Amino acid sequence: MRLFKKHSYADLAGRSLDRMAWRRFRRNPLSIASLVVIGLFALVALLGYLITPDHTPYCNQQYLELATLKPFSKATFLLTDPTDTHTSFLKRMTQGEPLPYTATPIIEYRYARDSIVATPYNGDPITVAADQASVDTRTFLLGTDGYGRDVLSMIMIGSRVSLSVGFIAILIALLLGITLGALAAYHGGWVDDLIMWIINVVWSIPTVLLVIAITFVLGKGFWQIFIAVGLTMWVDIARVVRGEVLSIKEKEYVEATRALGYSTFRTIFRHILPNIVGAVVVVAASNFASAILLEAGLSFLGIGVQPPMPSWGMMVKENYGYILLDSAYLALLPGLAIMMVVLAFMLLASGLRDALDIKR
Repeated sequence: MRLFKKHSYADLAGRSLDRMAWRRFRRNPLSIASLVVIGLFALVALLGYLITPDHTPYCNQQYLELATLKPFSKATFLLTDPTDTHTSFLKRMTQGEPLPYTATPIIEYRYARDSIVATPYNGDPITVAADQASVDTRTFLLGTDGYGRDVLSMIMIGSRVSLSVGFIAILIALLLGITLGALAAYHGGWVDDLIMWIINVVWSIPTVLLVIAITFVLGKGFWQIFIAVGLTMWVDIARVVRGEVLSIKEKEYVEATRALGYSTFRTIFRHILPNIVGAVVVVAASNFASAILLEAGLSFLGIGVQPPMPSWGMMVKENYGYILLDSAYLALLPGLAIMMVVLAFMLLASGLRDALDIKR
């Protein structure tokens, strides 16, 4: 029974194929570039409010006086009423923290003895004690939107929404798709017919319409969109898994597991699924991109992530009217972020497909 030993010839051959696949993957510059892009967006999403210029919850600090500022514009603020808003490191990273002061945009200021005299955009000059206030200048690298919010901060936190939706949705899709696809192929008969009937019914419904219907049932919100997208992504995975299991279940080592009396669960998940991981990973990477596009589309339609949580799709919706004006970048920048992430995942899926193709 050398087939089941830890260092059998089959194991050694599998490790050799894995090393060859990794070498083929590394020789593809587009695949490496896609990994770098995905890694950068994932790092930004993980660090979150720790690195955003606006670290308030949802990056929702609004300055209507500074609406639609151009990229690299500077603004001067009068900082008053300092307060102690100490927040733990983890909470600040995940949820942000309110400003520890009141920030008022000003046009100009001057010092008068022990006071600061500042002129705001929409009022009379303000005089405050110099020891109770300060003046700060801030640069908006990507400008501000129509509400005076920092565009760069919203795009950075929007990456967290898109990647989270893709990750959770793919986990749900993998769980359903692998389980149903493997059971259908392994058992065959009426089990296969029933599961394939379900797959064909779901397959026949347009994905966007199905997601919208599920969203209406579950309601609008952050977690609801995870489930809605995940419940529409499993069909592709189930079909691929079923096809791969059908070609593997008649192999000698699978017959040996049946002869040894192993349970169906152990045979499928310990001896069959490890041999189809490559195909599943390729489909999952492709579906990750589809999940991001679905989330952006639903947010654009107003039934996805709800304000004030920033989302790339919602940013395009709020600012697409500026395309005909001189602030088209407000809609183009989040659209460019969507394009970069989706393209990176598609290139990653293509690179994995080529690297795991044993015929090559």
